[in-house]
Amino acid sequence: MEKNAPLNENVLDAVKIIVSGEGLAQNVLGDVQTIKLTGKDTNGMFTIVENDNAPGVGIPMHVHENEDEVFRILEGKIEFIVEGKTRILKAGDTIFLPRQVPHAFKVVGERNAKAIVTVIPSGIEHMFEQLSQLPAGPPDLEKVFGICSSFGIKFV
Repeated sequence: MEKNAPLNENVLDAVKIIVSGEGLAQNVLGDVQTIKLTGKDTNGMFTIVENDNAPGVGIPMHVHENEDEVFRILEGKIEFIVEGKTRILKAGDTIFLPRQVPHAFKVVGERNAKAIVTVIPSGIEHMFEQLSQLPAGPPDLEKVFGICSSFGIKFV
């Protein structure tokens, strides 16, 4: 393609710019996140979520049947447990978590941790939306497990 060749109109329709502060902000059982790109935006290929969580916030050991995840840590520290091994990642670090691999994570240290999470393929954003609509307070674990299970996520 020539450097200055005009872009195909279909390509321009697919371009999406999400500036800082934009996206669907929601609290998913204490996981403060902003959905930046959904499957609708990426033709089902992936979802991008920005997390900004306080120390202690995390997700217990679970496994994804359908999705791979990539966490890119922007600020703070996040402890990951994968296959019995614990590792603390900090700003600049990245972890790839393939589907079918049980894992857990939790923000550690004295300050919030921010991360960009890419989930491949998309679809998990629908689970997050359902979970974010549950009433405030202690979660009804039967409902949480039911929603997660319907998206192929099992807690172990």
